[in-house]
Amino acid sequence: MISAAVEPDPIEPGGEDALAVALARAAAELGLELPEPAEVREGRVEFGVMDDRLVVVVQYRSDLRYRVRCRKQGAWLAYGVTGELGEAARAVAAWTGGADLEGTRAAAPFVGFNAWALDHEREPFDRVEVAWRAKIDLAGLPARNDRPYVRALLEAAHAQPRLRRLMPVTSHFMLWFSATVEWPYERVGYSVDPRPDGFVVRAGGKHVTTAATAEESVAVVVAHLPDEVGPAR
Repeated sequence: MISAAVEPDPIEPGGEDALAVALARAAAELGLELPEPAEVREGRVEFGVMDDRLVVVVQYRSDLRYRVRCRKQGAWLAYGVTGELGEAARAVAAWTGGADLEGTRAAAPFVGFNAWALDHEREPFDRVEVAWRAKIDLAGLPARNDRPYVRALLEAAHAQPRLRRLMPVTSHFMLWFSATVEWPYERVGYSVDPRPDGFVVRAGGKHVTTAATAEESVAVVVAHLPDEVGPAR
């Protein structure tokens, strides 16, 4: 899903707005025009425009790469990393100019997205389903590749119809479920703590069992759900 250019395009040292200035310069060199940033911080620029659209560019200082994330309809739908500032500018220009996911990828091929994002773009999911998809995607990012068991747990829980109707909540990778979609969350049933050597099921912090697989731990959670629960409200 993610591609990176071989030769990065460095940013000259500057103030807090150095990345924003460099992005605007790169866009101008390509004959593109970017909107005024909605928020600027050191190494981070956010552009918010019409149609609930948001795009964020973050500079990785360690190796001069640029991460781009695109948001619409309440969900982060696309993500990519590139070593070329001009490519990041192309992605920003496309997304803020109204391009859809496929149009943005055509303009900036390093930007990737999953099939569910296309479905959401065409017919938006509800907040609970968006939360599930976003958490599963986040668990699959390269920075999380050393914890595949976290994504395995999320996918196993999402596959269960009764759990999929509840709001997924995570804290330090532990997964629990809420009957409400907003804070303060209303905890329902057991929680699962995914670990390299097993999946620890807990009830109110008390150890219930340790399962060998994500599916087994989720089965325990489902078996002990209250009869009348969900969908999250």
